[in-house]
Amino acid sequence: MTIETFEIPSFTPEQRQKLDEKLSDIIYPHEFEKNVGWTYGAPRWAVEPMVNAWRNEFDWEESRKEMARWHHLKVNIDGVRIHCVNETSQQPGAIPIMLLHGWPSTFYEYHKVIDPLRDGAEGAQAYHVVVPSLPGYGFSDPTPTPGWGVAKCAETLHKLMLELGYSKYVVHGTDWGAVLGMHIATNYTANCKAYHTNFMLVMPPIPTLSNIVTQPVRVAKFLACMLLGGDAIYGKDKLRVLGRSFADIDRDRDSGYRAIQGTKPYSLSYGLSDSPVGLLAWLLEKYHNWTTHTGDKESSVLPPTIDVKEFLTQVTIYWLTNSISSSMRLYYERLVEPNMDRAFSTKVTIPTAVSSFPDEVSKMPREWVDSQVNLVQYEEHPSGGHFAALEEPQLLTHDIQRFGKKISADLQ
Repeated sequence: MTIETFEIPSFTPEQRQKLDEKLSDIIYPHEFEKNVGWTYGAPRWAVEPMVNAWRNEFDWEESRKEMARWHHLKVNIDGVRIHCVNETSQQPGAIPIMLLHGWPSTFYEYHKVIDPLRDGAEGAQAYHVVVPSLPGYGFSDPTPTPGWGVAKCAETLHKLMLELGYSKYVVHGTDWGAVLGMHIATNYTANCKAYHTNFMLVMPPIPTLSNIVTQPVRVAKFLACMLLGGDAIYGKDKLRVLGRSFADIDRDRDSGYRAIQGTKPYSLSYGLSDSPVGLLAWLLEKYHNWTTHTGDKESSVLPPTIDVKEFLTQVTIYWLTNSISSSMRLYYERLVEPNMDRAFSTKVTIPTAVSSFPDEVSKMPREWVDSQVNLVQYEEHPSGGHFAALEEPQLLTHDIQRFGKKISADLQ
């Protein structure tokens, strides 16, 4: 295993020219004359201004220089080079934390929380902050062979922390980062001492013999919610799976991307790898649908908490690294990976904390979470969605700092 310093690259003149050419010669798809909002996906009236901003206004060098203020490394883990930000705190009592992003995101999702977590101002818990690009994402190497599912990626990220010298650490995750974080939290407890997430996934109290004996009331409520809906049993918006109630998951209109990426990711990748407009539109739909909007959502594009520069920085990282295809492989690997159904039914014994945001695409009732993890902190917030670190960085930072105070003794 080797550790090398890394510098976020600039566009070469050839790369810049090719992108400009592709953003200048666009065949837009046919749409209805009537505006149907986002019902059919990302509409042209939302995509075209973003394309124009990418071509005429967005400055990659500005974003690159912003990211260059952190220490970047590439760490060779079993032949795969993993990119990470590694920011060491100067505060006494700082503890290590690994922040894991998901899809469609990059390590840059955490750009608003890295510094405050590292600095621990006004007596808050400070952290040594490690933010990897997941295997196959951004500036990390593409996964080289089939079989790089949750278990292999989680093992690689755990080894990354050990290679950086952190024998005890906290992990925070969202989206795929939460799935990987949960796996780390249940399989590497000798080193991973606490788990924080804003995307908690657990198994519901289905009517198994064990559950009927140990938690009959929860089983009864679960069966009732299958008939009456989650709002009627658990309260408004306490149970949501990709924007739908649990009982309506088979009619969910927002999960088609998972079916495509989980079965034939290569076929989709030809369009997204060759067309920057296709890539932008595919990602933009998620940044619109999975976030909190203060006005009419159907007539808006990005939420007020995520600006155009932030979104285009995310898109540009995917484009510059040609990593959209390798990023989507995890959906396929998850479906063929053996024994992964156990991942969400295994008890998490290390201290666990949850930050719950109202517009998160998947939410579980607190009583489901409480029965399956060692829950020491649960915070519900009035706004925010799937990209909490971008949308509500102060709330997320505060939650992680409060959690750190509770568990820091275990990491010294």
